[in-house]
Amino acid sequence: MNGPIDGLLSTLRLTNTGARTTEDIFTGPSQWMPLGRVFGGQVLAQSLIAAMHTVDEARVLHSMHGYFLRPGDVDHPITFSVDRLHDGRSFSTRRTHAFQKGEPILSLIASFQTEDEGVEHQVDMPTDLPDPESLPSTADLIGHLDNAMAQFWSSERAFDVRHIPSPIYLGVEGERVPRQAVWMKAVGRLPDDPKQHRAALAYASDYSILEPVLRAHGLPWATPGLRVASLDHAMWWHRDARVDEWLLYVQESPSAQGGRGLSIGRIYTREGVLVASVAQEGMVRAPGGH
Repeated sequence: MNGPIDGLLSTLRLTNTGARTTEDIFTGPSQWMPLGRVFGGQVLAQSLIAAMHTVDEARVLHSMHGYFLRPGDVDHPITFSVDRLHDGRSFSTRRTHAFQKGEPILSLIASFQTEDEGVEHQVDMPTDLPDPESLPSTADLIGHLDNAMAQFWSSERAFDVRHIPSPIYLGVEGERVPRQAVWMKAVGRLPDDPKQHRAALAYASDYSILEPVLRAHGLPWATPGLRVASLDHAMWWHRDARVDEWLLYVQESPSAQGGRGLSIGRIYTREGVLVASVAQEGMVRAPGGH
């Protein structure tokens, strides 16, 4: 296995430190990041893994709603407390709080269901998009830059992310519209456990979801003074998929106002199967009142 995947999997291996009266307690490591702040997708994935450890094996994660409360510090481990809120005939509900230095950095509620049969439909995947192999990787685009973040995105992220129509790392090319798509795939093979793939998909869903907000206003990530932070994150898993195979993440922003922007996304397999839906609102503050 390669380094970035080893790093991802190591963060998902939580230590069970015992149960209190109403909580199950776990601890997990923080991945290094160039700016010293824990990646939000990491805390989401770890919080979901903690909740999964307290649910019957037959019940599958199908939704989560979480709030980012404080930035995490990569120099400290994270403690996860799980409340077993409800276990019904078909559904289980868990609340996970992630703590560092005694303060909560994330709070989420996740729901699990015993798999069942019912009506089925899905919104079709766009069909007029280029294949991932025809698009440049992040390393192709910014791997030559002498910049800590560019080097991290190019060679140390656990996922290969390829943008349609083009990335917004250094500039915004083409029409300024509040929509885009990315192909994404883990850079190495993951174990066959579907739970790990669902958690890893939550991890990757946080990479680019707010970019349609920036694209609409011509704001690349390299904009001096730009400040972006995730505020909340919701996700619904519809069907199983492997994150080490190409997935298409279609994203759009229906609104931005008050220093906040909302983005929604749909994640498909390469064959067009709708895997998950995502929504996130983030703080977006740009110089010049963009």
